[in-house]
Order: sequence, then structure tokens, then C-alpha cells
Amino acid sequence: MKQKKHMTRSEEFEIMKMVLDKFLWLGVGIMAYGFYKIISLDSGLQYGLMVMFTGAILLILFISLLVKEYHYVK
Repeated sequence: MKQKKHMTRSEEFEIMKMVLDKFLWLGVGIMAYGFYKIISLDSGLQYGLMVMFTGAILLILFISLLVKEYHYVK
């Protein structure tokens, strides 16, 4: 029976950074889309602000996940 390899804390963190980077770009992209909708003439201000608010909530959610998961005392 093969034994599983275990990653060190720094290896876990490096992989998590690669994955989290994509989600953070997603949040920034959603906020940019909301800003575009605000400045474009075809949609209302309320819809653009709602999209930007959703992007901000997504970013706050991922930041809290990051702090919760990797906040440890040395």
C-alpha cells in the first residue's frame, strides 16, 4: 500500500496562492464590469452599483477565508 505524501505548510500556501489569485481576479473583473455598466449609457446606475457591491462582497469573502485559513501563531 502506497503512503500518501504530505505537503509542508509553505507548499500548501504556494498552491493556495495560485488558486486564490484566479478568484481574486474574478472579483476584480466583476467590479470592473459593474463600473463599466455605471459609465455606459445603456444601463442604470443601480444595476452597476449592485454588480460592484457583489464583487466587493466576493473579495471580502476570499480575504476572510485567507486570513482564517492561514492565520497561525509561530
